[in-house]
Amino acid sequence: MSFDEEWASARASAAETVGTRLNQVGGAGGSSNVDLAVNQDKLGWIGHAAYELHSRLRSDGNHARASTSEAATMMTVNGFQTGAAMRTVHDTWNSQLNTLLDACAHISNHLDYSASSQAKVDQDIAASLSVSKINEYLQ
Repeated sequence: MSFDEEWASARASAAETVGTRLNQVGGAGGSSNVDLAVNQDKLGWIGHAAYELHSRLRSDGNHARASTSEAATMMTVNGFQTGAAMRTVHDTWNSQLNTLLDACAHISNHLDYSASSQAKVDQDIAASLSVSKINEYLQ
């Protein structure tokens, strides 16, 4: 089979399976298995865990930073070739630690934002529904 024939076959089979799937709770054509659900408690728990991890990493990850830096300096000053390697370990550790701290902070902050944003969206929807009921009675 040539490339063109194989490509045409792949496009044809893909075209047969392409469709739009909307998740609905109940209702016609919908499934009760919803893929996306925002649970404030879960978001809060994960955000809190990321915050706690950040706090512990900040203190525990820096535990040996000063002594490692001092050891690298002293080895280099005293002519040991391992001083440069120790400095590389120190710098790499700090870089990786800062990357991980930034990631934990980002997760925590993003989940805090997501939780508050979702709560506002829920309030807006509830307000819109109650206003639509009022409009229904006024007409």
